[in-house]
Amino acid sequence: MGNEPRLGSKVFYKIGEVIKISKPPAYVLRFWESEFSFLRPKKSRGNQRLYVQKDVDTVLEIKRMLYDEGHTLAGVKRYWARRGRVTVKKLGSRKELAQRVRGDLQAIIRMIDSHSS
Repeated sequence: MGNEPRLGSKVFYKIGEVIKISKPPAYVLRFWESEFSFLRPKKSRGNQRLYVQKDVDTVLEIKRMLYDEGHTLAGVKRYWARRGRVTVKKLGSRKELAQRVRGDLQAIIRMIDSHSS
């Protein structure tokens, strides 16, 4: 018991410590990292995953939603997307995103205009 990390007691947590706190196996945490673009722990010089408190809280929230509340992975992804937790990396820069949205809206307007003529 004395060796178990206490949540909030450290700046960085290694993957083994996050597993002790949150309970899913390492392969599940790595899978979640591949599914949730905002869950990206930093890497040490030795290439070890280093989770900050926010990452650990996110892991606990994902686990709660999947295991305790019974949400699907797609449902959890939609929830986080609605909360704005989609990385800019995945979408591109804000400027690029705005240009794409503007282009899509212009295409929709042209389509509506061509149908109403």
